Amino acid sequence: MTRSITTIEHSLSGLAWRWRGGNMDMAGGEAGDDLVDQLLLSRGIARDDLDRHRRPTLREFLPDPSIFRDMDVAATRFARAICAGEAIAVYGDYDVDGATSAALLIRFLRLCGRDARAYIPDRLLEGYGPSGEALVRLGAEGASLVITVDCGAMAHDALAMAARAGVEVIVVDHHKCAAELPVAVAMVNPNRLDESDEAAAHGNLAAVGMAFLLAVATARALRTMGYFGAASPPDLMTLLDLVALGTVADVAQLRGLNRALVAQGLKVMARRDNAGLAALIDASRLSRSPTCSDLGFALGPRINAAGRIGDSSLGVRLLTTHDADEAAGIAMQLSQLNDERRAIEQQVQEAAEAQLAGARDCAVHVLAGEGWHPGVIGIVAGRIKEKTGKPTVVIALDADENGQGKGSGRSIAGVDLGAAVIAARAAGLLVAGGGHAMACGLTIAPDRLDALRAFLDERLARDIARARTAQTLLIDLSLAPGGLTPDLVATLDAAGPFGIGWPGPRVAIGPVRLVKCEPVGADHVRMVASGNDDRSFKAIAFRAAATDLGQTLLHGHKGRRFWLAGRARIDDWGSRPAAELHVDDAAFAD
Repeated sequence: MTRSITTIEHSLSGLAWRWRGGNMDMAGGEAGDDLVDQLLLSRGIARDDLDRHRRPTLREFLPDPSIFRDMDVAATRFARAICAGEAIAVYGDYDVDGATSAALLIRFLRLCGRDARAYIPDRLLEGYGPSGEALVRLGAEGASLVITVDCGAMAHDALAMAARAGVEVIVVDHHKCAAELPVAVAMVNPNRLDESDEAAAHGNLAAVGMAFLLAVATARALRTMGYFGAASPPDLMTLLDLVALGTVADVAQLRGLNRALVAQGLKVMARRDNAGLAALIDASRLSRSPTCSDLGFALGPRINAAGRIGDSSLGVRLLTTHDADEAAGIAMQLSQLNDERRAIEQQVQEAAEAQLAGARDCAVHVLAGEGWHPGVIGIVAGRIKEKTGKPTVVIALDADENGQGKGSGRSIAGVDLGAAVIAARAAGLLVAGGGHAMACGLTIAPDRLDALRAFLDERLARDIARARTAQTLLIDLSLAPGGLTPDLVATLDAAGPFGIGWPGPRVAIGPVRLVKCEPVGADHVRMVASGNDDRSFKAIAFRAAATDLGQTLLHGHKGRRFWLAGRARIDDWGSRPAAELHVDDAAFAD
């Protein structure tokens, strides 16, 4: 007897399968015209709001920037600096969100006939967040206004030092704040604890989204001041390619405004107006316009590589240059750094996993080692989190000049790791620390590691247990193999762009037999599956060869039938595009 997907309680990955919304079992026929509406409804969109979410635009989703505390103060000060021709410096973080945020404000200034100096700190020498010494130095070198982007929310000491030196600072950030805010001209952050409900509803914006809203508010202030005269104000829509890249790379939830920013930003990116992005697309060997997935897995990692193991300023230089030759050279350099980053990452991951094997069972993995490169610890934390299903913090013990450890953490849905790290700092366990729900950064003395492990376990164990118990594999659509077509992929993509908070449709196909199943690449599993309708399709399970799922598919598939669940994608390697399945999970069909 063949099992339906609703009877699967324990898949090869140990998960129960459930419908995300209503039952969309179309194994006996073609998908209906209302498939996109069904996908939107299953993601929580009200029926009377479907049209707005079918085609997300800024006209429909962009809020009045003035709803955010200090936004008008920041925009007025920024506009006055532009009118007066003041020297402005933009201080950004060294990741993609920081680089795109800084590049956006610099390109905005150029649209206004001005320019600014970019300052990106060195990850190893200066660490995360604004350095008081660097802020004072920028002031001494002539900057009368410094705007920090993607950092500053918890930089109390550095901003106090800048204030004592007479350096005016505007903070544009999205990381969690403490009740007491640092001293600054303005603190623009949707995650301020004193933010209004209307503004706090946009707490999932990346810093580049907040930087874009500051540009909108500043352009409005400049119009009021008569700065543009009879000329047309700058077209800020041209900056949305940067917003899309920073938002996706920072793993911000793609709901509401973020989804509109990314949807429209991908259209701008397809025009290749930004010389740096065009060069980065070419260096990534993309022969088509980038998709949301490309931003996270092809473009973003290359810019991140500069901040992780190279010159942290390369990303901003790439995204702000107008010289195609310079852009091509930087993009090539970033690709080389990304290759080096992969090799270093593999070494650290192997060492961390070896340590994990001998560790006691705990709610949160806190792994630390000497000689680990601090530029890759965040990626390794993410990899281990994905493998174990537990929040993970990875710490490079000798990363600080004082012998302190630099750590980076990644969490699971439903567990606020950033808030826990802020609480650990308040409890005196950390030298520094902050972040948001899904990611954190910290500085710690080596002798506080055990105390941190105990603190995080005690604080988060209940939330983690609840989150892991609730883990299921959500299915949007059930099909026979013949239903997996390029037309179906196009229909599903119409409900995008997809990402964190707006998951891509997951398709279950079956029952099928595996005609072919073999390992490919480093640790992937490639399959050819055939169903009762005598139709076959290709499928691949990435990074699965060593997992229970991969081992069962490779060695236990003969004579068995399966349900395969994953994302429908286009395979365009052949002369004619075909649909294939990127497998997330599988279950026995009988």
